[in-house]
Amino acid sequence: MSAASPPVTPRMSPRHKRFAWIAVGLIVLATAIGLVLYALSSNIVFFFTPTQIAANEAPQGRAFRVGGLVEPGSLQRDGLDVRFRVTDNVKAVDVVYRGTLPDLFKEGKGVVAQGTVGPDGRFAAREVLAKHDENYMPPEAAEALKQAGHPMQSGTVKTP
Repeated sequence: MSAASPPVTPRMSPRHKRFAWIAVGLIVLATAIGLVLYALSSNIVFFFTPTQIAANEAPQGRAFRVGGLVEPGSLQRDGLDVRFRVTDNVKAVDVVYRGTLPDLFKEGKGVVAQGTVGPDGRFAAREVLAKHDENYMPPEAAEALKQAGHPMQSGTVKTP
């Protein structure tokens, strides 16, 4: 009687094991990066100026932010319904909002509103943010006003 010897299985060399671990690590890393980018893509809110909105550069049917100055004389209140215009001193966009405005919201001051553009061309805001102190303006709004040629004295705008 002869005993059958077990089949010989090839052993991985240390070099092959190292390459296998590196490959597994790269696959895990690529999967993690892909999941993070997918999660961020649904939460990213872009910023547009009134000039960009007028040029139809803003997305349709997707939330974004518009910022600039509240146009003096444009504020209209009817209970909780509020209408005003946001301008970058080149173009202006009508904003409609239902809710309570921040205490620091004033005509002629910086504002950022988040929402969508409706079929009538008005910006329907879900959230309105006002400056938090006398010298603050969101960096995107300050840059947009600077590009539009708005005269700002040096030192009057702070960005975080």
